[in-house]
Amino acid sequence: MKSILCIPVFLLSYVLSACAQPSDNVELQKMYDEDQRSRSTPNIDWMTLTRQDSLREIRVYEFIKDGKIVTAKDYYNSAMIFQHGRDTIASSMAVNHMKKAIELDSTMNKWLLAAAIDRDLMRRGKPQIYGTQFVKDNLDPKWKRYQIDSTKVTDEERTYYGVETLAEQKIKEYDMNLLSLSEYYATTNSIDKTIELIKAEFKKKKKAEYNVSEIGLLMFGEELMNLEKNEQALRVLKLNTELYPDLYRTFYYYGECLLKLKRREEARKAFQKSLTLNPKNDRAREKLRAMSNEQ
Repeated sequence: MKSILCIPVFLLSYVLSACAQPSDNVELQKMYDEDQRSRSTPNIDWMTLTRQDSLREIRVYEFIKDGKIVTAKDYYNSAMIFQHGRDTIASSMAVNHMKKAIELDSTMNKWLLAAAIDRDLMRRGKPQIYGTQFVKDNLDPKWKRYQIDSTKVTDEERTYYGVETLAEQKIKEYDMNLLSLSEYYATTNSIDKTIELIKAEFKKKKKAEYNVSEIGLLMFGEELMNLEKNEQALRVLKLNTELYPDLYRTFYYYGECLLKLKRREEARKAFQKSLTLNPKNDRAREKLRAMSNEQ
């Protein structure tokens, strides 16, 4: 008699469920990467970028019509593209898609939801509530935080969404008007020279000409990651933890880069350090939980 292979019902159900899991929209991911890459280069041609943004937005609507936005990552990527739209319809879609992304995956980067809400309010001529939006006007070339109603959201909530506190936003406004590390890097095309500049400028403290604040280094590191220069980004983000060893965000983003490079154990330690510095850092806690579940 031939033997019959029997698969337990619960195991069969698990296998079928796993097979049925939807995959991320590959084309949409490429569009997201292009969106980010186009904003990480110096001397941006804003007319060309606006046209590209519009074409990406049109394509996202086609995905929606065809039911091709399904996963949390799809909703996150589409939210970012809508975030760079030019009207309240796009800004409203960015808010809705980010809410859906977080609903599907609570470990998603929640900063984009706060930024989408702020931009939607700004587009409607209302004050922002988190403080993510900074603007310039024709009369003054300096960056300024867009008007804010600081009573709607607490600093604790801002931190939960990865947004600076009100006090930190004032520092950020000052830092944003310093010279850009990314522009220096683009001019020299040398990460070694840029690292040396960061160290030298850090020693100058308030007399520094370049933005070597914690946020400045985080932004530069993220730009490098968007350009797929992850090893170089890691050097910048590691230096950030050395220059600002008491700030939890430096270790969180260092962990993000390590994770991207598949250096999981080092990433775990970085997330744990971030959580130690700020026990309310739910993003680090969620990363650690997700990593544990993947084992």
